[in-house]
Amino acid sequence: MPEKPERCIDLLKKAGCKPKVIAHCEAVCTCARGYARQTPLADTDLVIAGALIHDIGRGSTHSLGHAQRGADLLRGMKCPEKLARIVECHTGAGLSADECTLLGLLPRDCMPQTIEEKIVTNADNLIAGAKRVTIEEEIAGAIHLPRKIRKRMYRLFNEVELLTL
Repeated sequence: MPEKPERCIDLLKKAGCKPKVIAHCEAVCTCARGYARQTPLADTDLVIAGALIHDIGRGSTHSLGHAQRGADLLRGMKCPEKLARIVECHTGAGLSADECTLLGLLPRDCMPQTIEEKIVTNADNLIAGAKRVTIEEEIAGAIHLPRKIRKRMYRLFNEVELLTL
């Protein structure tokens, strides 16, 4: 696992991520770190690394497939699976294997399961570009998504909030 935040940023640059993507990842990290520090259940170092590297796939694509591509890139670099899983399931509030198939992605279960996966996914939802937004603003901006996905995003937000009281 990239031990230091600087190493994560170097990996993003080597993967071809633009400065705006890196700024977004840094903002997601700030948000996620705040959540992780509020619960003894989370591995804070893993949350920080996962948040910084979550959009590594955007170095090669800005499609929805960036999450799976980024996870595969990390697996190819022999990074820990728990880090690859954070990257793979950070989109929205996760995608089921069936939803992935319908979207033209590999049929993988990309639903966040661990507290670290949930914290990073939720933090990503709360950052637009490099700016913090409310969950209500995020869901309003996702009005084009099916209702069940918007509800999933809101449930994830509430779960993370409750775990980090």
